[in-house]
Amino acid sequence: MPAFLLEVGTEELPASFLSSAIAQWKSRIPQTLEENSLAYDAVEVYGTPRRLAVLIKGLPSQQSDREEEVKGPPAQAAFKDGQPTPAAQGFAKKQGVEVSALEVRATDKGDFVFVKKTIHGRPVAEILTELIPQWIFKLEGKRLMRWGDGDKTFSRPIRWIVALLDEAVLPIELDNGSEAIKSDRISQGHRVLHPEPVSVAHATDYVTTLRSTYVVVDTEERAKTITQQVKESVQKLDGYAEIYPDLLEEVTNLVEFPSAVVGNFESEFLNLPTEVITTVMVSHQRYFPVFKAQNTKDLLPNFITISNGDPTKSDIIAVGNERVIRARLADGRFFYDADLEKPLESFLPQLETVTFQEDLGSLRAKVNRICKVATQITEQLQLGEQERENIQRAAYLCKADLVSQMVYEFPELQGVMGQKYALASGEDTAVATAILEHYLPRGADDILPETLVGQVVGLADRLDTLVSIFGLGMIPTGSSDPFALRRAANAVVNITWTANLPINLQQLLEQITTDFVQEHPKDKKELVATLEEFFLQRVRTLLQEEKHIDYDLVNAVLGENDPEYAERALKDLLDVRDRATFLQQIRDDGTLDNIYETVNRSTRLAAQGDLDTKQLDPKAIVRKELFQKSSEEAFYNATVELVPQTQAAQESRNYRQLVTALEQITPTVSNFFDGPESVLVMDPNPEIKRNRLNLLGLLRNYARVLADFGAIVKNL
Repeated sequence: MPAFLLEVGTEELPASFLSSAIAQWKSRIPQTLEENSLAYDAVEVYGTPRRLAVLIKGLPSQQSDREEEVKGPPAQAAFKDGQPTPAAQGFAKKQGVEVSALEVRATDKGDFVFVKKTIHGRPVAEILTELIPQWIFKLEGKRLMRWGDGDKTFSRPIRWIVALLDEAVLPIELDNGSEAIKSDRISQGHRVLHPEPVSVAHATDYVTTLRSTYVVVDTEERAKTITQQVKESVQKLDGYAEIYPDLLEEVTNLVEFPSAVVGNFESEFLNLPTEVITTVMVSHQRYFPVFKAQNTKDLLPNFITISNGDPTKSDIIAVGNERVIRARLADGRFFYDADLEKPLESFLPQLETVTFQEDLGSLRAKVNRICKVATQITEQLQLGEQERENIQRAAYLCKADLVSQMVYEFPELQGVMGQKYALASGEDTAVATAILEHYLPRGADDILPETLVGQVVGLADRLDTLVSIFGLGMIPTGSSDPFALRRAANAVVNITWTANLPINLQQLLEQITTDFVQEHPKDKKELVATLEEFFLQRVRTLLQEEKHIDYDLVNAVLGENDPEYAERALKDLLDVRDRATFLQQIRDDGTLDNIYETVNRSTRLAAQGDLDTKQLDPKAIVRKELFQKSSEEAFYNATVELVPQTQAAQESRNYRQLVTALEQITPTVSNFFDGPESVLVMDPNPEIKRNRLNLLGLLRNYARVLADFGAIVKNL
């Protein structure tokens, strides 16, 4: 069966675009093949800095024929007195069939004309010719560019196209104004090691042909080669290299024929903080640092870089790399020494000159707000004097390092240098650690702050940002979140859950918003409601995606359009987490099935009554004199016994105790509904009906201490 090769040759592509383009093609190309009814055995996508390629194996020579049914005009418009009208004739002509091929068929909207026709399959070459420009020019990426005088855009100028269907060149022409690019079988080898063009004889020869020109087109193969070469290099140095995933991906996409080069630098630079050295190497130079051993921060005066040049010239390449790293480390040492000449607190006045956001003032103003929010959190947590002092001091200093020379040059070190400068200035270790930790987590896979001081300052910083940016109307959309507000809200929830902090988020949002609207006129009620809804969405997402709670159980603890549950969740994030995880647990162990039918049936019927959902006392709302059956008396007595167990579960959050009590009452309620002494809940007598609905309402209310059972779906 035919194989097809497409190679798009370009000027050097950015590593980030190459990663994205490969992922897009891996998704889009199989999808478009299926949309065009083209079967295939495999779609292999390759990429290097100078090319993006796809090899499709096992294609048919052409599409299969297929039957298609087309609906036409109403029958009464298509035929008159049994004769076809112009409407029928026009429809038949459009579909390429005779009028006699039309069928009249009944539908829900009356009789219509239909036609069945055979769509003959097209040659695969013809279809691929149409798809190729779409594959190329529908790739998405940042800062796509035009070149020449055409209007086509791509990440970098396209220089050649290889398009082979087996051994035959598929004629493709990309018109870009005065510069038309026509397909051929001619590709380009490694720019240094094989500067001559190379001819690809057959589509399936692509990988081996390019390898002969020192181009490894398979990104996974290059990544494995790089990993192996780095490990072999550090073994010779008797050291250890951390293979950072992001760095590995980037350097993989920066080279076509990787070769590891070992470099050295002066040992005196090891006096710099490890984070400074590794940031210079990893973030700025794309080098792999060499540690003395695994799980240590002690470095060796070496590095490993991945070259795309001639491996026989490694010594020359190493000298160039050493010259660059030496200059960068010398800069780092100068900045570090200059910053240490004064205490961290002395940087604070400079924060006045740095704008946090145009309408929100300087970073110094933000620090003041962080301090105030931190105080509100400490009051909720009822912390001791020492912790209060440490939190205030950490909040006061948390942004000071942003105006240091080191962080100005290496922004990735914010917080890291703040911690080091705080310790050098004689600050308490808890304060210094919190300056670093308040930025955590920096991303989805990062660690969370471990100290209480760091947790509180981190919460204060994010809550201030969320309220302030929302207050300016800059609410995240589906595709835009420039202030990373979703990530900030996720961090607030995750820090609270992980550290088990009993904060009242609703109260904090109310307090912070009150302060905000005093400076920025805004409808406070509307702003609070928007923030609460945003946080509820984050809680919902985290419960489902990170805690792996079934969607209906999440609905049950957050409520579906139920303000009572929403308010409860925001007032106590720990409780909503515990209730959700407990519900998932009892679903998984089968306990939920034991009470589901009884509680759910009671909940549905209770909705027809008027009992307040917070009422738990049967003696206050049930009239025993209205009982007509012994099952009512038994139900009532069971609810009386259930009250203390429900209240105890509320206070202790021992929801297992509540569920056990609900299991015990289930036979009694079942007898109320279906036993020998069963009753008609919706009795003609309104007082009896209300009395029975109140009994059911009480059971619903007891269950509501855990969740809204009406939102739970049976047997997911």
